[in-house]
Parts: sequence; structure tokens; C-alpha cells
Amino acid sequence: MTEAATRDRGSGPHIFLVAGEESGDRLGAALIAALRRATGGAVRFSGIGGDHMAGEGVASPFPLGDLAIVGFAAIPARLPKILARIREAADAVIAAKPDLLVIIDSPDFTHRVARRVRARAPGIPIVDYVCPSVWAWRPGRARAMRAYVDLVLALLPFESEALRRLNGPPCTFVGHPLAEQVGRLRPNAEEAKRRLADPPLVLVLPGSRSGEIRRMAGVFGEAIARVAETAGPIEVVVPAVPRLAGAVKAAVVSWRVPARIVTDPAGKDLAFRTARAALTKSGTSTLELAIAGVPMVAAYKVPLIEELIARLLIKTGSVILANLVLGENAVPEFLQRDCTPEALAAALAPLIGDTPERRRQAAAFARLDSLMEIGKSAPGERASKAVLGVLAARNQTAREAMAPGPVTA
Repeated sequence: MTEAATRDRGSGPHIFLVAGEESGDRLGAALIAALRRATGGAVRFSGIGGDHMAGEGVASPFPLGDLAIVGFAAIPARLPKILARIREAADAVIAAKPDLLVIIDSPDFTHRVARRVRARAPGIPIVDYVCPSVWAWRPGRARAMRAYVDLVLALLPFESEALRRLNGPPCTFVGHPLAEQVGRLRPNAEEAKRRLADPPLVLVLPGSRSGEIRRMAGVFGEAIARVAETAGPIEVVVPAVPRLAGAVKAAVVSWRVPARIVTDPAGKDLAFRTARAALTKSGTSTLELAIAGVPMVAAYKVPLIEELIARLLIKTGSVILANLVLGENAVPEFLQRDCTPEALAAALAPLIGDTPERRRQAAAFARLDSLMEIGKSAPGERASKAVLGVLAARNQTAREAMAPGPVTA
């Protein structure tokens, strides 16, 4: 038994956490550690997660890989197993009789678990860590969440207001994990000089999933070649997760501009701190680059069926996370048929020089520290405080229910 698990055998509130993918597993592990610090170890945990939560002493009854789905087309084949895991997860929560349930991200899985728990054990408070994207699509989900979620912990600063506007449950902004990683993303004095040195280093991020790499690598490679023709020699770096390094290497081998692939975290961080500009697929990478102060162009392509569904459902003026946080379309985005080598190159080339386009992005990114409350307490610490607040309110309600009524003659 791990040291963390041994510490959890004592008295204190029992918290059950349910994560549905690796990013949620990381958030869950950070929350567990923060709750231990806040309570002096007087707290117990159980739950469903991955390696990070396991490192904090929380063993999962099944692997997170059972829940992995990429794209709408993959859902039918995986549905029976996923439905079984939803039932299994809800049963585990009910059997554990925790003082509080924390569901983490992956709403198509975790919210189904939460609804089952609320129906069978309505006395268990439920906290949702990571607000679903109700501000972008399926806005009706916000109101529905009131029936089974007591508090939402938001990663993005605009989500609290979005939930209020959509009549969702109470919401507290606790901050994005990237807010804790400024040190690894922003350059020191020497690295800042490298950003301005020749040849300029250009980051290319085609994605962290095999389907994304297949769809994006070709158009990105041709766009980079066109930039090199107009801007002169450039150094191209392509970060890749180790498990997809082979796929990335095969995808870029035919590029007309040679690319250096980096798989180690230190190499990726150094590239972020020294890059002059970036070409990236949409997603969290856009916010990561914005915090690093790297001007960028963002793009994305999905299969036709997913595009048709997205066009019906998405309600925002941008799909770029950095733009949504900034409240303006500072980062140019090229989606679907607009994602062409010509369009990407035309938008990326000006970002390499000292141009109005580059300065506009830099000025927008400078507002992120204030918007995301970077430099304040860590998101995990703020999340733990909110969770303990829900527990305290529950305990107060229980004490009031048990208090004797007024004495009558």
C-alpha cells in the first residue's frame, strides 16, 4: 500500500472522484494532493482514474482506456462497454457511501454517472470539476445540470457568467492548470534573444491524436514551405508525444522544409520558450502558446459528418480556446475548407517579422495574466477550498436537521 493510501485510512471526510480521461486524471491527482495539504491528511479518497490518481493512492476498478473515444464515428462500437462502465462507476459510488462525489471533465461519461448517483443517493453532494462547453454547444445541458450538480469548478474565467446566463448550477472559477506552468513556458533573457535571432524558430503542432496528424500534417507542411519561400530560412520544430513519434516522423518526412521532432518534455518546453511563431491545430495548445507569448495561426479539419454536426451545434464565434479566453478573435483561425496551405501561409508569414499582426497578438496575450488570474493561488488549491466549502455546508445542514426543535409548553 502506498504512503498516500495509508494516510487515507484515518478519520475524516470520504471523497469519491471520477475521471474519464488523462487530463481529468491529472486534475484529480492535483486535487487529492491539495485536499491532503488543506486537511493535514484528515481525508479519505476512492475513485476511478488513471496513473496520476493511482500515484496518489486511488486505484481504479477499470482502466481509463476503456472510455477513450475519438470522433462520433467511434461511438457505436464502444457504446456497450461504455454503458457498462457507467453502471459500474455509479454502483461503486453508491457502495462507497462517500461524503462527496467529484466528477472530473468527460461529461458524456461522468454526468451519466452523476445522474445515476443523484437518483439513488440524493444526499451525496456532487461537484463537477471542469465546466462542460455549454457556452459553445448544447446550452440546454446547463439548466439540466441543476438537477444533479451542486457546484461547478470552472477552468476558464468566462464560464461562471456563461452558466449564470444559461441558468445552470452555481459555478466558481478556480483557474486553468496552465496558469501554474508559466515558468516552463516563458523565456528567460537568453531565450528571449533566441526568439529574435535568425533563423526564426517556428513551432508546428499538427495534433496529439493519430487522426489529427493524418488530417493536418500535409497541409501544415505545405504551408510551412510557402512561408519559407517568402520569409527565408526557418527552423521548424514539431513536438510529438512519444507514443506517436513514429506517426509524426512518417508524416513530416516528405515536407519540403526539414522538421526537427522533439518528444521529451524539456525539449518541447525549450521550443515554446524560443519560438518566433507557431502553426497549430485548435485546442489547448492555443492557450499554451498564448501564455508563452508565441504569435500563432490556428486551424482544424474534421471528417464531413463531424463538421455537419458541429455546424448545427456550435454557438460561439470562435473555436479557438485562446480567443474565447481573450474575448476577441486575436488568433486567426482556418477551419475545414478554409484550412489551405495558401491561407495558412499568408497568415503565418507576417508573424515572423516585426509587423502590426505580430504586435496585435502580443498585446492581446499580455492580458492573459489578469484574465486567468495567473500568479494567484494554484488551481488545485482553489479547487480544494471550494470542495471543502461544499462539505462544510453539507455538515451544517446535517447539524441543523438533527437539532432539537423549539421547546413548547
